[in-house]
Formats: sequence, C-alpha cells, structure tokens
Amino acid sequence: MKYFVIVNPTSGRGLGEKSIPQIETFLKENNFDFTLIRTEGVWHAAELAENAARDGFDVIVCASGDGTVNEAINGIMRAKKAGHNSVAFTVLGIGTGNDFAGGTGIPTNLTDGLKALKEDKRKKIDLGLVKGGDYPDGRYFGNGIGVGFDAAVGNEAIKVRWTRGLLAYLIGVVKTVFLYYNPAQVEIVLDDNETIKQTSLMISVMNGKRMGGGFQMAPNSKADDGLFDLCIAETASKGRILAMIPHFISGTQATLPEIQMKQARKVLIKSLDLTFPAHADGEFICLNGSELTLELLPQELEIIHA
Repeated sequence: MKYFVIVNPTSGRGLGEKSIPQIETFLKENNFDFTLIRTEGVWHAAELAENAARDGFDVIVCASGDGTVNEAINGIMRAKKAGHNSVAFTVLGIGTGNDFAGGTGIPTNLTDGLKALKEDKRKKIDLGLVKGGDYPDGRYFGNGIGVGFDAAVGNEAIKVRWTRGLLAYLIGVVKTVFLYYNPAQVEIVLDDNETIKQTSLMISVMNGKRMGGGFQMAPNSKADDGLFDLCIAETASKGRILAMIPHFISGTQATLPEIQMKQARKVLIKSLDLTFPAHADGEFICLNGSELTLELLPQELEIIHA
C-alpha cells in the first residue's frame, strides 16, 4: 500500500514540524511506502489530498489539527466526486483540539496514532455537507458545525498563543462572554418536519462528539449512525453561560432548561434578525451569515481508527 502523509508544520503551535522526525522514523522502521509533504498555506491540504486520491494512493494520513483535517476531507471528496473513491483516511493528532479524531475513534496523540496506522483497523463514517455563508456551493465536514457562541469562542481561542487544547478554548469562552453577547433570533428546521424558533446562543450540529478540545457537545453521537446530533442552546445571561460550561465539559448539558438535544439528517438554520458567525470543524464558513443548509452523507469516508 502507498501512504500519502500531509503535515501541517504550524499545527499545535509548531508541534507539526517537530513531529516529522518521529513520523518518518516510525514509517521507515515499519517499511511503509510513503510520501510526506508539508502544507504551505490555506487549502493546500485539500489540493494535496485530492491529487493523492487521483494518483492512486491507498491511504491519506493527515498529521495536523482539525482545520487541515477538514481541508483534506474536502480534497478527498472532490476526488471522489470525480470517480476516485478507493482512498482511506486517518489522522495523527498534533493539533490544538483534535476533535475529529476524538469523535471517530482515532487516537488523539501521535504515538497511538502511528500504532493505529500500523494495525490498519477500518470503518466507514458519515460526513456532513454545509451550504451557505462563504460556501454557497458547499463545504464538507467530519466533526461538526458551530453557529453563534462557539464559533466566536473558536475565533478567540486562536488568538491564545501560549497554550493548546481545552485551556485555550476556556480562555476563549471567558473572553467571548464579554465580547460576543448579541445572539440572533433563528429558525431551525429539522428534516422538513420540525421547526424551532428562538434566540439561540449557540447551535452545534455534530457528526462527532466534541468541540474545542473537550467540550462534549454531543456525548452520545456516533459518526456512523446516519444522523446529526444537535445541541441547541437558548440565550442566557453572562453569569448563567459561565455556570453552564462545566456541564458541556462533562457532557451533562441535556439536563439544563436552556438546552435541546435533537437528531436529524437535514438541518436548515435561518436568521430572523441579526447575522451570525459559523464554523465547520473549527474553520470559519462565515462571520456574518444568515442561512445555512446541512445534509448528512452516510458511510461516506473510510477511516483507520484504534
């Protein structure tokens, strides 16, 4: 088998570049036939993944954080639409959140990820497709979509340069509570037959389980069950938002009166007044969006997992 390894050298505050010697040594010692390429900019991973799939590589390995993983998935899906649909995918977790890996059974650290790559255990998972915002033609995602508060939190977490993972996102939460507190009134339509209208602090549409390196947005979600899991939060006071955070870390937010947990295959999110920010797998799809449509694509991607 031929392996194509995409490394984002800036992932994990530079951990990507530092991890390359360990990755190369492991692959050589275990007689992998591999090509390793560093990303050089935005959407380069998508281009690399698409070309690798078209060129007949058997497995694409993404050593990076969730943003580069999302790009690689989009590249794989572009190749698949063109008829190149035999490539498998996995992640070596060296990013800030590693949420895609954490929600799909892929190890979230480099050493265990390399071991899983060698063991070659596989399964097929669902993907999502979102249209709207800056991507009217659509962008694929593997982990989830965040609308409102958590999108703004991600924007603040990126600015925290001295730490990674959950702590960076917790700092983002505190900053966002005081900077972003103007949620939109939205209409959420699930599978064309259920409508929710409310002023929503946050809407998470999940294929995986978590966001932000440890916020359990959908603790019961399964990435291969053919359904999105939604966590819909009604607006709340600043103090109440801070009090809710431990529930999201432990995955017990369904017990809170502001929270609705839903499942659906299709989701429409439409603003009735203000615009909203939104992200896909941590990558912004709009800062001032007004309407998004989401569709679940079952059993779309074969992954190597633990």
